[in-house]
Amino acid sequence: QVQLVESGGGSVHPGGSLGLSCTTHGTSATFHVMAWHRQAPGNQRELVANIDRHGVTHYAESVKGRFTITRDNAQNTIYLQMNRMEPEDTAVYYCSGRFWGTVKDFWGQGTQVTVSS
Repeated sequence: QVQLVESGGGSVHPGGSLGLSCTTHGTSATFHVMAWHRQAPGNQRELVANIDRHGVTHYAESVKGRFTITRDNAQNTIYLQMNRMEPEDTAVYYCSGRFWGTVKDFWGQGTQVTVSS
């Protein structure tokens, strides 16, 4: 059974930094695309950033220049480095993975990130 597990959430002051990790369990196959999403209370889940197995990245406009997504293909792990954080970044952050040629996304359970003074 494929499982994604996020870690690294927590609380930070505005302007601070936080890093998230997402590890994969239950498969030796490499996801084609992995991504970070977030959902704030009362809002729909939104894409934060994604990265394919070749390292091509895409970011939401709201995080460009502040967040960096990276991945380790050998470990099927992705990371999200969040800098210059803002209160609007407060949300539950989820990672996802999709294998090549499929439409099914595997999801982690989410990790809370809170930006507050």
